[in-house]
Amino acid sequence: MQNRAVDQEILALAIPAFLALVAEPLFLLADAAIIGHLGTVPLAALGVAGAVITTVVGLCVFLAYGTTADVARKLGAGDRAGALASGMDGVWLAVAIGVPVTLVGVLTAEWWIDLFGASAEVSGPAADYLRIAFLGTTPLLLVLAATGVLRGLQDTRTPLVAAVAGNLLNIAANLALVHGTGPLPRLGLTGSAWGTVLAQTLMAAGLLAVLAHATRRAGVNLRPRTGGVRSAGRAGIPLLIRTLTLRAALLVTTYSVVSFDDSTTLAAHQLAFTIWTFLAFVLDAVAIAAQALTGRALGSGDVARTRALTQRMITWGIWSGLVTGAALAASSPVIGRLFTNDDAVVSALASALLVAALAQPAAGVVFVLDGVLIGAGDGRYLAWGGLAVFVSYAPFALWADSLVWVWLAFGAIFMGGRLVVLLHRARGEAWMLIGATRASS
Repeated sequence: MQNRAVDQEILALAIPAFLALVAEPLFLLADAAIIGHLGTVPLAALGVAGAVITTVVGLCVFLAYGTTADVARKLGAGDRAGALASGMDGVWLAVAIGVPVTLVGVLTAEWWIDLFGASAEVSGPAADYLRIAFLGTTPLLLVLAATGVLRGLQDTRTPLVAAVAGNLLNIAANLALVHGTGPLPRLGLTGSAWGTVLAQTLMAAGLLAVLAHATRRAGVNLRPRTGGVRSAGRAGIPLLIRTLTLRAALLVTTYSVVSFDDSTTLAAHQLAFTIWTFLAFVLDAVAIAAQALTGRALGSGDVARTRALTQRMITWGIWSGLVTGAALAASSPVIGRLFTNDDAVVSALASALLVAALAQPAAGVVFVLDGVLIGAGDGRYLAWGGLAVFVSYAPFALWADSLVWVWLAFGAIFMGGRLVVLLHRARGEAWMLIGATRASS
């Protein structure tokens, strides 16, 4: 296998995927920038409500990952019609999850807000925003599922176009509905919620139109297949558990920092985590390419190509981590000035970022191998491995007594533990099951 040809395949998938990943957080950033001019209370309400929505939707990321693996396998096996049929199973699963979540969310919006213990001044507007925002849950899940289908078909450009168009529409709709334009009334905070729901709905409609066209051309029926939807749901459970272990680890990390009862340390940690998350988009873009390429290679029955792809992906992960780590270390003394003028926060942030920089090469390999095993449909191993790493990491995170020690535990125990678990699996052959589906092998 020519490395240059493989690199071109990786870049063709990873670059649009990275740009689409970066575009996703811009929804809340745009909302925050617009709402921020209304005052502190609306901005605080947006922060609380946004945390609920992002958590609910984040737990359903398996709709994208599981669909990518299944579609890519069937594509590799030469069964494009079967790939699209499996993709539509994932789309209908998104509907099956999204509709009840929307109903429950709308009815329990105040309860979710009360969990945060926000003041009455903030909780009322936050509940109003959240009640409307939950109406966008099904469109958001449809976007995840449709994006997974397109990635499995080796297309990361269409989701990028949808993400950019959705963000532009979100900004326009928010400006019009928040402040009022022409015949449109000034709705304030709730206008932002309606504008975002509108943008999310149109994004979903655009992606579904692309899929419907491809599905009809392949002669695939668009109606739901009960067995296929049920199968997609079963395949998603291990990936859901994997996601829960990741989010639990992040919550434990933040809880440990909060327990210090020091606003300077908490502010520095929040900034460090924000920067780490942004750099994760770079590494996750390569992981998305790994999902699509691994699934296709295994579907075609080419074990040698799968192994060669994995080795090349690991090389990409190492170099990506070295580059992001070097950039993080070099900028650590000054990057804090972009966010705050507090010298104590800048100093604490610099120390945390230096530790985070050391973990970047390991993180690069972890993200890539995570993508490879997701692409192989090895969700059960990822779920059990994730649980084992979380149980090992949590005591160290809770024992840490400073920000530097928290980040050392995160880098060495959590990321290091995931690295060991994933490398152990990747070196074996149990995950390399060939054929259109894992079960058929």
